Amino acid sequence: MKVRWTRPALRDLEQIGDYVSRDNPAAAAKLIARIWERVDALAQQPHLGRPGRVPQTRELAIAGTPFLAPYRVRAEAVEILAIFHGARLWPGEFEPGPEPNDDKDPTE
Repeated sequence: MKVRWTRPALRDLEQIGDYVSRDNPAAAAKLIARIWERVDALAQQPHLGRPGRVPQTRELAIAGTPFLAPYRVRAEAVEILAIFHGARLWPGEFEPGPEPNDDKDPTE
């Protein structure tokens, strides 16, 4: 199964990297790689995360970080909706956005 990142999720990932890199660029690179690695595991185990707080979603905890990746399991792909800090106020729903980006590597 493919993992597809939505534009908002990629934007979240970029903002997280930018914020952390202000103080420690090496830590930012490690954090982004860790998030990418955990999310990529969903290709083999799409139900790895717990049931989500938003209906019809699941949440993947990014081990060793305070971040969560809410996602939807679709017939053809796992759709990454966002990357949230665990303390962040969650939306009641995720708005449908434009087509997700196929196989976009945010480390490029």
